[in-house]
Amino acid sequence: MEVLAVIPARGGSKGLVKKNTLPLAGHPLIAYSIQAAHDAKLVTRTIVNTDAEYIATAASEYNAEIPFMRPVELAGDFTTDLEVFIHALQWLKANENYIPDYVVQLRPTSPVRPIGIVDACIKRLMESDADSIRVVTKAPVTPYKMWRIENEHEAMIPLLELPGVHEPFNQPRQKLPEVFWQIGCLDVIRTSVISEQHSMSGKRILPYIVPYQFAVDIDDLESFKKAETVIAQENCTRVA
Repeated sequence: MEVLAVIPARGGSKGLVKKNTLPLAGHPLIAYSIQAAHDAKLVTRTIVNTDAEYIATAASEYNAEIPFMRPVELAGDFTTDLEVFIHALQWLKANENYIPDYVVQLRPTSPVRPIGIVDACIKRLMESDADSIRVVTKAPVTPYKMWRIENEHEAMIPLLELPGVHEPFNQPRQKLPEVFWQIGCLDVIRTSVISEQHSMSGKRILPYIVPYQFAVDIDDLESFKKAETVIAQENCTRVA
């Protein structure tokens, strides 16, 4: 089986300039996703998908492959993962006749990953009839107590309803369904789901549940510090 790990890293970060190459415990942020791919026994190829030369340079120093540069039109604020991955798969097929069986997405901005999680998720998808696997954690708050406000001078609208339960927003949290939140550290998808269904998930998505402390998304300097702390304290992927 061919398992392609793709690390998407565009250069146009607005909040933190050059975020993907800023140091995390002495290594560029992107190095942690590259390391997670290299550590996985089931990953057969690892590429970084970027539009920025400085990211490509940093990635190559950690032995990631950069077979092509992402087109500028696919590096905007509103570019979707699907657009990026369809382009990547089409390029690899057209230029190398390379078609993986599975695709692993490792977002560099979610560097906190338990050791072994990549192989565990790939193996689980291989042994199932699901379209994809996403890593999730228990949501810190319940969406049944959330609201939509279309106009602050008009009545709020409950975000969710719960069949058989009157006014779930007034119920004790313990009586409401347990809800899980998808985090960005890892997705595993059958290639056919992307290329044929034009979806990054498909219809049947299996969960891989991790503790809440692994849900660290890098978007400011404080989250860098949090990631460093969790990686140091937990059994996580580290860069030597």
